[in-house]
Amino acid sequence: MVKYWYNGNAIESDQIQLSITDPGLIYGATTFTTLRVYESLDHVLTQWNEHCARLRNTIGIFHWQAPNWENIRSGAEWMAMNYPVLRIVVFPDGREWITGRALPIDLEQRQQKGITAWIADSELCRSLPQHKTGNYLATWLALQAAQRHNAQEAILVQGGNWLETSTGTLWGWKDNRWWTPPLNRILPGILRSLLIPELDPIEATWNSVESFEAIAYTNCVMELIPIHTVIHDDRIYHYDSTHPEFQTIRNYFEKLRFQSI
Repeated sequence: MVKYWYNGNAIESDQIQLSITDPGLIYGATTFTTLRVYESLDHVLTQWNEHCARLRNTIGIFHWQAPNWENIRSGAEWMAMNYPVLRIVVFPDGREWITGRALPIDLEQRQQKGITAWIADSELCRSLPQHKTGNYLATWLALQAAQRHNAQEAILVQGGNWLETSTGTLWGWKDNRWWTPPLNRILPGILRSLLIPELDPIEATWNSVESFEAIAYTNCVMELIPIHTVIHDDRIYHYDSTHPEFQTIRNYFEKLRFQSI
């Protein structure tokens, strides 16, 4: 069974060979995107073109060598035969590396019942937040700390403002409207871009979180995950994980899920 795709080849080993001077190894100098395959790469919810655009944008801004996009497409198609979730990585010299994994076994439970989140220390913020890079240490540490607090997700903050979770975009419902943090200090989520025209949210700084009736996060793999509890030092916030407005988003996903390619 193929374990991963690397530099134009399908690899059956679970090990990868890199130079000891590879900047991807030493500095985390890679860019990546993670997608969920819905039937095929061309399904509207897979958002293949949007994921490639994310990679192209970062590669161009960083002045890195462009990868062989045909190799990336071929590798993704190969890996998608066995894995519903793909992580596509590009190195500064244009090499591609594609890995696959299964969906979380508790995904449906999280989608229906919600999760607990923990407010991370302000120093645990993204490096180059507008880009998805291999230097993911801060967000990884935030998630590890959240798990030590019996939470399933971390919320990243800066100056007391809630920005995003360690893996997705924040959404909140209040005053009969959806709200989401602005893009200036967060990763531009691909699913966020899909939902913005549908939900027409107010994009504003989150500094008064007690007023939200319900909050959730989204990403391309998990779709919508309600957050019922947030732990912030000695304070605990509770939100409605069964809020009826969540169903509006789920219905939109279902509409797209069965949309013809």
